[in-house]
Amino acid sequence: MRVLVVTDAWRPQVNGVVRTIEHLAEEAPAFGAEIVLLTPDRFRTLPMPTYSEIRLALARTSVVAGMIAAAEADHVHVATEGPLGLAARRACLRAGLGFTTSYHTRFPEYLRRRFPVPERWTYAWLRRFHNAGAGTMVATESLRRDLEARGFLRLMPWTRGVDSERFRPIAGADEFGLPRPIFLSVGRIAAEKNLEAFLKLDLPGSKVVVGDGPARAELAAAFPDAHFAGTLEGERLARAYASADVFVFPSLTDTFGIVILEALASGLPVAAFPVTGPRDILEGTGAGALDQDLRAASLAALAIPKDRARSVALSHGWGEAARMFVENVRSVLARTPPKRAT
Repeated sequence: MRVLVVTDAWRPQVNGVVRTIEHLAEEAPAFGAEIVLLTPDRFRTLPMPTYSEIRLALARTSVVAGMIAAAEADHVHVATEGPLGLAARRACLRAGLGFTTSYHTRFPEYLRRRFPVPERWTYAWLRRFHNAGAGTMVATESLRRDLEARGFLRLMPWTRGVDSERFRPIAGADEFGLPRPIFLSVGRIAAEKNLEAFLKLDLPGSKVVVGDGPARAELAAAFPDAHFAGTLEGERLARAYASADVFVFPSLTDTFGIVILEALASGLPVAAFPVTGPRDILEGTGAGALDQDLRAASLAALAIPKDRARSVALSHGWGEAARMFVENVRSVLARTPPKRAT
């Protein structure tokens, strides 16, 4: 089975969508599926307003339709709702091709943080976008319930995973050389990540932020006692996790939070608000502390054994995530045999 995945999120972006698709392409062949990609690097791009690090593809529907036909795929999966995803959706509808989508990002909440746009307007647009497909893949049960209540149809589970060989406890790791305990946050530094809720906490030891984004300069100036390490990758990122004592995840709007699994795999207990993502991963595991008081959660997480955190992560492999994706596609094809674009 050959599946074309169309995504606006791609390298050099560093985020959960890119990591998910990278791992899907690596793991899917074990389940009888080949993943081919249609990404913005095949088009001219422009910087996204208010977030220049993200480049938006100038993708005409006719051109994308030709690329879909050339891929000779059995199925098309539209992973994102950006310009490339929109063009692919239109091309599939015009050609009568079945397709699936995935819901990675809470755009209504993100957009509201930047502009005075009512969430209900954006949700109405997203509902129309996704309901045109044969199914929408979602990462967590709480997200499924939320979207179902908002009128989204044909929701399908597609979890996330972690590379537990790369992200692991490393004895003696001390990437930062800062006073302990070290409270760490990793991710995009942008308004929607709610990092200020972490940085303003009165905590012992040190606060470290790994990542980059449009809000970095402002937050670094406002919180000079915090250490901003910039973007780290590979072994340096693994050592950064292993050098900390608690992982703090302040986001209120993520649909999952792959960084939570990376932290757990590194032996870090997690402190977070009890919202979609953290709740689905951590509730009932004893590997994290969920509390509306993020300071209380952070201090409580200090008492959690690191081996407990690691054991929870080991049950979340990327192979299982790929299996779920492939089974979702097969279930759609069983209902509607594939029709290839011409």
